[in-house]
Amino acid sequence: MKLKTIMMGAVASFALAPAAMAERGADGALNLILWQAPSTMNPYLSGGTKELVASSMTLEPLAGMTPQGELYARLAAEVPTLENGGIAEDLKSVTWKLQEGLKWSDGTPVTSADVVFSGEYCMDPEGGCSQLAKFEGVQSIEAVDDLTVKITFTEPMPDPYSAFVGSNSPIIQKAQFENCKGANAPTCTDQNFGPIGTGPYRVTKFLTNDVITFDANPEYRDAAKPAFATATIKGGGDAAAAARSVLETGEYDYAWNTQLAPDVIAGMEANGRGKVTAAFGSLVERIHVNLTDPSSSLPADERSTRAHPHPFLSDPAVRQALSMAIDRQLLTEIGYGASGQPTCNYVPAPEAWASPNTDCLTQDIEGANKLLEDAGWVKGGDGIRAKDGVRLSMLYQTSVNAVRQDFQALIKQWWSEIGIETELKTVDASVFFGSDPGSPDTLQKFYADVEMYADNFEGGNPAPYLAKWTCAKAPGPDNQWQGENISRYCDEGYDKMLVELNKTVDPDERGRIGQKLNEMLTKESNAIIPLIYRGTASAHANSLGGVELNAWDTEIWNVADWHRVQQ
Repeated sequence: MKLKTIMMGAVASFALAPAAMAERGADGALNLILWQAPSTMNPYLSGGTKELVASSMTLEPLAGMTPQGELYARLAAEVPTLENGGIAEDLKSVTWKLQEGLKWSDGTPVTSADVVFSGEYCMDPEGGCSQLAKFEGVQSIEAVDDLTVKITFTEPMPDPYSAFVGSNSPIIQKAQFENCKGANAPTCTDQNFGPIGTGPYRVTKFLTNDVITFDANPEYRDAAKPAFATATIKGGGDAAAAARSVLETGEYDYAWNTQLAPDVIAGMEANGRGKVTAAFGSLVERIHVNLTDPSSSLPADERSTRAHPHPFLSDPAVRQALSMAIDRQLLTEIGYGASGQPTCNYVPAPEAWASPNTDCLTQDIEGANKLLEDAGWVKGGDGIRAKDGVRLSMLYQTSVNAVRQDFQALIKQWWSEIGIETELKTVDASVFFGSDPGSPDTLQKFYADVEMYADNFEGGNPAPYLAKWTCAKAPGPDNQWQGENISRYCDEGYDKMLVELNKTVDPDERGRIGQKLNEMLTKESNAIIPLIYRGTASAHANSLGGVELNAWDTEIWNVADWHRVQQ
């Protein structure tokens, strides 16, 4: 990949040759804008993509995924395999070896003790780790020597590339975080805002939901990288303003998540300053149904907990009707154009794991009305259905975003046509995707009846992504509202099938089980209502070289290689 870039530069009058020979920091300042402002630099305390992007400037895992979905070593010396002896013959352990000479940005050595600690940090039952599913099936993590770590699994693990693979589960420094485990994790502000890392940049200032500044890491393992001396991530605003700052004004070099209508993007690109690039991975825009009661009449520590089932969304007929009323094709045309596809899947890829189910792709208002009628939900004089004194009246929340607000308006109209009253709520994206356990407006708290957002998984193994929906992972006061099971879905059959998946070696059978789990969440329960299979889209200036969007890991996976192009 790098060779190809250099060769292309040679053909183009050696345009890239100066950057290739430059010293670290020679290209000045790099400016990025994330209109959903990061609230922490610790991805273990937030499932938000914005936190993943920001933290990956500094923190790194043992291995990552390329834009083609291929595994590659980062802090590890190599990717362990059966052939090189890194994966045990019985598939019950994997051994990773760190590169020699790695240093933290404070100059101290990176050792296996840091890897062991990172696993203990996330797996602490009182910590509410947002990436706990990455450690599903891990029995122990032990240091064999200073550079060698052995991960042992409770059962044979056919795909051991989960823990510490991908930027969602990086290695954090034991010396910095050793007093921040368990219930103390959210209280360690200095550590969470300014983690010491191994990546190309180190944090110099963090203002939550505002701005993060970095300088080049003097201990980075490649002495010629990064090309930029400093970097700034500005947060806030909206997707349109972020895109304009790159494509029209040139104020920024890179704008993350330009989630805008196709015609709006085309108009901005016409200025010739930059372009929007999209890559398809596993990102699905969807609606989560709250299976618990979010009513404000309940005590704060009981709202949206399994102590109180939802008064009407517990009815499968209501959830199915919500899905049937939606025209996904129209949503795609309005919101995404060629960078979106209507879907009925929570896991849209790899192909072997994606369910062939297409039932939801045809809008059926008449069928949804009949389903509700047959279930005893009768329309009143105001057109809203009710049963046993309970009205179908919902609060539908999402983050502030022009496309999402268009979706809300359309879906509210369709739901009104089947006798469901809907109040719309928008939350600043920095708050909605934030990690503050005291905020009532985070997606984890879920003080609403339904909410809409998107996220994705890394690499070609969806098993940890599906593992989010086991009964034990629901957010609540006992885990500081940091759990992953947003809909509070709980099915013992699902949990048992996930155990079966983690024991299965045959790839075809793993795909079959994955499809079934996918359908249990969507087609069978409608706890998750998929809408659009989205491409990850971001804008970058023509003067910024080395950008290769990655939908299978942090999208700025190769930020160490970014450089200024002479125009």
